Amino acid sequence: MLGPPYNHTVDTPAIFFLVGIPGLPSSHLWLAISLSPMYTTALVGNTLIVIAVWMDSTLQEPMYHLLCCLAAVDIVMASSVVPKMVSIFCSGDGSISFHACLTQMYFVHAATAVETGLLLAMAFDRYIAICRPLHYKTILTSQVILGMTLAIILRAVLIMTPLSWMVSHLPFCGSNVILHSYCEHMAVVKLACADPMPSSLYSLIGSSVIVGCDVAFIAASYVLILRAVFGLSSKKAQLKALSTCGSHVGVMTLYYLPGLASHYVSWLGQDTVPLHTQVLLADLYLIIPPTLNPIIYGMRTKQIQERIWNLLTDCLFKHSNHGS
Repeated sequence: MLGPPYNHTVDTPAIFFLVGIPGLPSSHLWLAISLSPMYTTALVGNTLIVIAVWMDSTLQEPMYHLLCCLAAVDIVMASSVVPKMVSIFCSGDGSISFHACLTQMYFVHAATAVETGLLLAMAFDRYIAICRPLHYKTILTSQVILGMTLAIILRAVLIMTPLSWMVSHLPFCGSNVILHSYCEHMAVVKLACADPMPSSLYSLIGSSVIVGCDVAFIAASYVLILRAVFGLSSKKAQLKALSTCGSHVGVMTLYYLPGLASHYVSWLGQDTVPLHTQVLLADLYLIIPPTLNPIIYGMRTKQIQERIWNLLTDCLFKHSNHGS
């Protein structure tokens, strides 16, 4: 009978230390200066979208509910890492407790799993809206949207919980210095005194299955969408249909390209890609989509744009009236 792969009697370190960008300490201040306005934009932009959809009764279509969920996930994803990153880059204080590190890892990776699921749901929404417009309201009811959202969250929890359990049961008896700017899974398990392969392989297979299935279904939905669009007789109708999908395609590109590059570089390119490049890719993957998503949707979606503008003007007028 085979014994356990490692003995968990070794005490885990109470504190880990995040180094930021390995080999680039001279750039830390500039990175902090760059990250701060990006995080502010992500926080403010996504919060405005959530408030706009929540408060406006005219924005109660499935597309806006999914956009509201995406904005909320972007806030969680950016807030899980950026404040600590800025602290590291400004003060050099990279200390983080073992449990806080596991919590950060859980939220970061769970948020990315939820985000890819939401992008798939949004692609399905566009497919129904363009290919089966007469049945849109009967297919995508509020109950269906709620069920899809809960299923996406449950999928992320079911994937991340075993991974977090495996990492929490690894023995850490050597270095407690994480060569990263946040508790990224691969960077943490490399410090384990036992073989991290089961955890690493589970992470690679789990993320590949989730992203692979989501991308395949998204691609299939857009093939059907394009076929339906180019089958329209009116050029104006074609352009309008393509325009409704433009923002979604832009958001997917921002999410999947750096995400896939970051994940597979950390797994396959460890000996060929410099470590600081790997870390920068992982950092940008978590901050660029949350920063640009609200800008893209704000510019491309007239209803969102108008509602946010009304909210801002109302707040300004109320503030000026109180001041006078």
